[in-house]
Amino acid sequence: MTHGSCPAAPASRHPPVCPTGAAGGSLGLVRPQVVLFGDSITEQSFRPGGWGAAVADTYSRKADVVVRGYSGYNTRWALFLMHRIFPLDGIAPPLATTIFFGANDAALLGRTSERQHVPVSEYKENLKNIVNHLKECSNSMIIVLITPPPIDEEGRERFARSLYGENARKLPERTNEMAGVYADQCIELAREMHIPCINIWSKMQETEGWQTLYLSDGLHLTPEGNAVVHKEVVKTLRNAGLKAEDMPHDFPHHSKIDGSCPDVAFK
Repeated sequence: MTHGSCPAAPASRHPPVCPTGAAGGSLGLVRPQVVLFGDSITEQSFRPGGWGAAVADTYSRKADVVVRGYSGYNTRWALFLMHRIFPLDGIAPPLATTIFFGANDAALLGRTSERQHVPVSEYKENLKNIVNHLKECSNSMIIVLITPPPIDEEGRERFARSLYGENARKLPERTNEMAGVYADQCIELAREMHIPCINIWSKMQETEGWQTLYLSDGLHLTPEGNAVVHKEVVKTLRNAGLKAEDMPHDFPHHSKIDGSCPDVAFK
């Protein structure tokens, strides 16, 4: 396992700034956004039992959780999306953004997924460019890096055989060791840039039987694996000052609406 540990969000950090109308009162018309930016593990996060849907439930009526997940993408390809997803002239930049890449960058050269491979030094530099762009969008945005998850090589082999039978590739296209190398670089960058990071690579491996408990095909997440990511994301956002219980609803709670004079609650 990697010996690095992710930096936590500084407790003394200034509170995140909500877009105009989002936190100025219960009648704000614009909810702040939390953007989940990543690869297929993010794209699938709104499936039943997904971690993104769980984050949306945690911040229900407090923030809109927006998924920007792109199956198969690495950090090199993600750079082409930055100005489209996070325009610098955006009226209301996200309140918080998670960046969850690395599983595809760590694909091995000379194997079936080498088209997705990005050298680890470039991976770190690409992440740095993404973070710098987000900081340019907003100096108060909470930016959270998430390491790639661990890899169960036997699980990947079983999955390949289920699809291709005897024609399945004989060598793994990803290894847990290599995923750990990319995880270490993600952690190191977070330290250098003074932003929080979730070391999901190590966190999942703390549990016996993680290979089948948390991973459905050796890479993607089971409902239990999604629950781990959800717990860590919410804990990190809370430590950065984004506590759901302290955020206002966008409109009055139904208990505040008078049945005979409902308009009063909306003035």
